[in-house]
Amino acid sequence: MVVCGDDGLAHRLAAELRTVYGEQVTLVVPPNVRIARPPVVGRARAASAALFDRVVSAAVGRTGGNGGGGGTGAGAVSGGGEGPRGERVLEADETSEAVLAEAGVERAAALALVYDDDETNIRAALTARRLNPRLRLVLRLYNRRLGQHIEELLDQAAALAIGDADGGGGGAVGDASTIVLSDADTAAPALAATALAGRGKVIHTDGLVLRAVDLPPDAGAGQDAVERGLFPLALLSPNGTVPDEPAGGGRERGPRLLPDDEQVRAAGERGVMVLEHVSSSAGAAEPAGRGVGVVPPLASLFSRRLRWSLLGSVGCVVALAVALSVVTHMHPVRAFYYTLLDLFAIDNPAIGAPLGRQILQLLSGLVGLLLLPVLLAAVLEALGTFRTASALRKPPRGLGGHVVLLGLGKIGTRVLTRLRELHVPVVCVEADPEARGLAVARRLRVPVVLGDVTQEGVLEAAKIHRAQALLAVTSADTTNLEAVLYARSVRPELTAVLRLYDDDFATAVYRTLRAAHPDAITRSRSVSYLAAPSFAGAMLGRQILGAIPVERKVLLVAVVEVRGHPQLEGRTVAGAFRAGAWRVLALEGRQGVAAGEYVLRGGDRAVVVATRRGLAELSGHVASPTHPHDA
Repeated sequence: MVVCGDDGLAHRLAAELRTVYGEQVTLVVPPNVRIARPPVVGRARAASAALFDRVVSAAVGRTGGNGGGGGTGAGAVSGGGEGPRGERVLEADETSEAVLAEAGVERAAALALVYDDDETNIRAALTARRLNPRLRLVLRLYNRRLGQHIEELLDQAAALAIGDADGGGGGAVGDASTIVLSDADTAAPALAATALAGRGKVIHTDGLVLRAVDLPPDAGAGQDAVERGLFPLALLSPNGTVPDEPAGGGRERGPRLLPDDEQVRAAGERGVMVLEHVSSSAGAAEPAGRGVGVVPPLASLFSRRLRWSLLGSVGCVVALAVALSVVTHMHPVRAFYYTLLDLFAIDNPAIGAPLGRQILQLLSGLVGLLLLPVLLAAVLEALGTFRTASALRKPPRGLGGHVVLLGLGKIGTRVLTRLRELHVPVVCVEADPEARGLAVARRLRVPVVLGDVTQEGVLEAAKIHRAQALLAVTSADTTNLEAVLYARSVRPELTAVLRLYDDDFATAVYRTLRAAHPDAITRSRSVSYLAAPSFAGAMLGRQILGAIPVERKVLLVAVVEVRGHPQLEGRTVAGAFRAGAWRVLALEGRQGVAAGEYVLRGGDRAVVVATRRGLAELSGHVASPTHPHDA
């Protein structure tokens, strides 16, 4: 396997392939040490502790400045030599044909191009496809529409090249497929779901919609989950403990993934994460929420006072028309017509007409004079609304129960879109006036506060004291942490979700915040940690449908061919379950979840939820028993 990249995802993906799947990996990274950060697993905790102390001091003092980006203190990458066992490291400024050839692309089974720049990945993919038509390509692209076209182009090129060479068959990993993934799309649903109490991670497959939700700790929660036929995914950490913290007697107190029914019934004080079957209709795309779109709704064109003024004027016109019809015995339509003529001062004096007609004409003229400024105000207000429709909105007065989203970069933009699909009120905070997500926020008419979140008054402007949750997804670990610490000082029970790069730093932050605020929900998420399993599965030919975060661990939902898997083929769905490893959820092409007595056949494609180690075993790979993150 060859992995090329310039950020944490490349290192995380290489470690995933090497330690979980036992693959030989060649890692190509730039020579710049600050860009090509090595794997953070196993880094000395002293640097993380020092960074944590520094940020806490900055947040408490509110002295400003974010103290630099995440991952401070990262070590250097060995140039052109051997990395950890099973990993070869090459340093190169760009992925030229010579570099790819030196990395062994011509003999490789799969190549992952996970640079942060779409153009760099596309250029390298075109070169690699020419060097090895049978190579499985996995590309990281942010532009989803472009990614679809690139998939078709590279697959067509591979088919033509293989046909010309009269090879026909696939290489070591099967067909020469191209798979385009986005780390932002993979991580955004998990980040959004984590910030919302009562909402779960949703998985879609072949018309089947599954949702992972947390059941609160309760004496009968586990028993109830079993009786209702729900799929238990994990037993959560007990209240008052933190993941991976050993209890008395050395017993692990962290989350237990894919427990069996007996373990679920004995959940005790643990919460239970279950997978619910949602009807297909519920998974259909929901209509855009109120006020979402480029053209503002009619009600937002005019203020409340102006709408009442217009309504009163219309009522006066109708009353005058009815009175004219009654006084003169005129047909109502004709009376309404004459009233409008009088209203708009069209010359038709009622000379010689009855006194009642003359009085009504004078009243109509008076109403017309009163209506003119109202119409003028309506026109000016409507023009002003359209003129500011392209401007950023400010948080409205009285807003509450919303989510404050920090950062509108690649990840923040996807998270914002996901939250709006769920009809969740959002207020964004962004320091860069040129951020890519501002256009999306403007289109969705989401309020935005422009400013540095580390400065006084920015979070207050986002109504943090009345917010439901804070999602800090900027690219700087210290900025995210400082924002969460300050927000917790304002509202201790606030739900907080942080995007952190450094694993040791994230663990220290998570444990400290949870210990300081045991009644509040705290989550720390790494985008590369959430995305790497999907990229690794794609390199091995696995169709990964999604990743479900469970505290500091992750479960994968994947599609597996039953044929050739003795752990699945010929077994019932219930018999194929292995606690702590995998569970069969459904079968592609069949509506609903899989019945426990159904016997899996060779032609079936099973949807399974598995740990990383369990999926590696299903793939025919043996995981290293020393891997620190076995889930």
